[in-house]
Amino acid sequence: MSYLTTEKKANIFLEYGAAAANTGSIEAQVAMLTERINHISDHLKTNKKDFSTQRGLMQMVGKRKRLLTYLSKHNLTGYRSLIEKLGLRK
Repeated sequence: MSYLTTEKKANIFLEYGAAAANTGSIEAQVAMLTERINHISDHLKTNKKDFSTQRGLMQMVGKRKRLLTYLSKHNLTGYRSLIEKLGLRK
């Protein structure tokens, strides 16, 4: 994952997890998955027959969906602000 440098990861965790060391928060995990999903989606636009990457993308989308469902059940205002920040449809 050379496209995600240590500084970029720290910025994502700082912005969404409230601290650079707070890598386990749901918001930070969803933001990191969204970043990876966007990068892989761009890759698949040029490499249409990369089926193993496509499968990994579907797994990441499923994991993000499960995390967002958990967040919506436990912290609805945090869920709404997160999907608005990330620009996700829901």
